[in-house]
Amino acid sequence: MPKTQNSAVMRWLFVFAFIVALLIVFGGFVRLTRSGLSIVEWNPISGVIPPLSQQAWLDEFLKYQSTPEYQQVNAGMTLVEYQFIFYMEWAHRIIARLAGLFYAIPVFYFLIKKKIPIKEFGVYFAMGLLFIAQAFMGWYMVSSGLIDRPSVSHFRLTIHLLFALTLLALALWTALGHKYGFPDTSSKTKWSLPSKLAAWSMALLVLQITYGGMTAGLKAGHVSDTWPLMLGRLIPPNLFNSWINILETPQTIVFIHRWLAWVGLIAVIFVYYLVRKQDYPQDIQNGLRWLIAVVALQITLGILVILSYVNIAIALTHQTTALALFALAIYFIHRFRALDFIRQNQKSLEGKG
Repeated sequence: MPKTQNSAVMRWLFVFAFIVALLIVFGGFVRLTRSGLSIVEWNPISGVIPPLSQQAWLDEFLKYQSTPEYQQVNAGMTLVEYQFIFYMEWAHRIIARLAGLFYAIPVFYFLIKKKIPIKEFGVYFAMGLLFIAQAFMGWYMVSSGLIDRPSVSHFRLTIHLLFALTLLALALWTALGHKYGFPDTSSKTKWSLPSKLAAWSMALLVLQITYGGMTAGLKAGHVSDTWPLMLGRLIPPNLFNSWINILETPQTIVFIHRWLAWVGLIAVIFVYYLVRKQDYPQDIQNGLRWLIAVVALQITLGILVILSYVNIAIALTHQTTALALFALAIYFIHRFRALDFIRQNQKSLEGKG
């Protein structure tokens, strides 16, 4: 990680992280409106300009009519209806291109101005590679729904999401380093119990989001619109009669996604208990109270998504709250690790004294 703090770089990274989060949420909207397969080609340069004439629109519509989604789901769609889903996907791709520019232009400016030392460029270069990988995975995902199925691969969709989350995490972690300082990673700072539990809670959250991505890709949220019962049972039969069910079967995937959230809530409450017991700073304690409230809100929104049979507004709010939880998890791990470093240095100095 870098060592040099700079307020301008910090502000850029926070804004860039916000744009990445916005792109993820808008991607959810595109998926929920079934707009993602409306543009059947990936043209990074010429694709910036939408169709400008009636004939150009008809040509694009004709390409879409050859896809499984049109033939099996949207047969009979009018040109006006097609234009709506086209513009949703087009806007999604434009936001992605603008996000790429918002990364590339400032990072090279800061590099030239030496606000980012060349020896510390590695983490920023990794962000660029992640952005490119995420873009390629986006098209790889879309292409899976253009051949013989009216939907994208849930595995590719989830990997696309995880790439974006990794980029968001890296940008936020580096921005927090610019704000609060970068601990000396050359020293062997031991992980305190709250730090370890925060890291495990983060891993649990990523697993939950992964299952959320697979739930979305398989449209598994439509399996049942009741809670806590699913298909009339608290635990429906045959959920785990094969290991492949945890990766492929919509009923099993949405069942895991439903109940894994409660494990996350228990983990966060336990972290808060330890932080209070070990007398951590008041801002950390207050922040964890808010985190518990956000987790409870997220679970409530998840239940409402089920009961509303995947209402778009509720589903997008649910996704946005998940990103907020992800950002908070990054923040708390960063703070805990910084406090680990400070406390262990204090103990070392007291020992020498």
